[in-house]
Amino acid sequence: MAIVPSPLDPALLRRMQQWRHDLHAHPETAFSEFRTADLVARELERAGAVVHRGLGKTGVVGTFARGDGPVIGLRADMDALDMQELGEPAHRSTIAGKMHGCGHDGHTAMLLGAAHHLAANPGWRGTLHLIFQPAEEHAGGGLAMVRDGLFDRYDCQAVFALHNSPNLPFGTVSTRVGTVMANCDTYEITVTGKGCHAAQPEHGVDPIVAAAQVVIAMQTIVSRNVKPTDALAMSLTQIHAGDTWNVVPNSVMLRGSCRSLTAATRQLAERRLREVCAGVALSSGAAIDVQVFRGYPACINTQDEVQLAVRAAARVVGQAQVDAACTPRMGSEDFAYMLEQRPGAYVFLGAARPGQENPPVHNPYYDFNDDILPLGAHYWIELVKEAMPA
Repeated sequence: MAIVPSPLDPALLRRMQQWRHDLHAHPETAFSEFRTADLVARELERAGAVVHRGLGKTGVVGTFARGDGPVIGLRADMDALDMQELGEPAHRSTIAGKMHGCGHDGHTAMLLGAAHHLAANPGWRGTLHLIFQPAEEHAGGGLAMVRDGLFDRYDCQAVFALHNSPNLPFGTVSTRVGTVMANCDTYEITVTGKGCHAAQPEHGVDPIVAAAQVVIAMQTIVSRNVKPTDALAMSLTQIHAGDTWNVVPNSVMLRGSCRSLTAATRQLAERRLREVCAGVALSSGAAIDVQVFRGYPACINTQDEVQLAVRAAARVVGQAQVDAACTPRMGSEDFAYMLEQRPGAYVFLGAARPGQENPPVHNPYYDFNDDILPLGAHYWIELVKEAMPA
């Protein structure tokens, strides 16, 4: 079965592309998505939705009620990244140091397009809440909306989200029951020794040597403490130490990221990190302080909602193009906070341009593939029809 032609009106498809390009040219980052929220609220109101603004500071929720029936939520993220765009599309970012490097501009446009189509066409019954979320990139906008009463005000029976994926073949859909995205934690390790002249190391306690021992010992946490069938990624991403050539510094700062798929592995990684640092401190004479900052929890899909999403996707791209048991990703996603409160499903929509270079998300040359706009909107439409039949 080939990809089914989009049911969206060609004029609506053109508007979706215009929205996407406008958002891309005017990126806004965490909790500053005021212009973006204005566009979203305006288009939802034009479609006939009851609109609520300010949930989670800059979040927007549009509600369509069509008689008694199921109550579901569809979520799109709106924020951009703090990075400089290096590509040169006609719609490139006009804001220095900010760009839509993850495709949230496209996610917003797809859900708005689906909103207009669903409002104008029968075939579903119930209450539909369209959740436009701020601050997905690192700042926890999903948690902010939940804490601000998202599900107290909008008591969804299930929630769904979609993300474009330039590393998957165009028009494919991937998801799975259970953990689909990882826990994300960060850590900061301060190694404090005793500074001294580089020519007289015997008068100090060298924190650089101790820090190097920590770095090497950390590698054994993944290779020797975690089952080979489990997944753990511990990446050291920053080392800060010293100011000149002939001085052993007083301290070293190490920072990094830890990704895991289960609560047990998450706890093991933190425990072993602290134990490794305590051991190095004892052997080196340095003082080592470990701070672990819990980030996004794992994104865990539920079975019934995944099955519903798979059926909807198959009606858009064909059953052969749907992978319902994909490998979990070690990236993280704050839709997890919504999935902690309600059952739901998170899916990936393949966006690779055939025969072309496809920069990954969070790359300065990335640009959302407009060709999947009709696919994403069509998926939302079929999902609503599947979950909320007339």
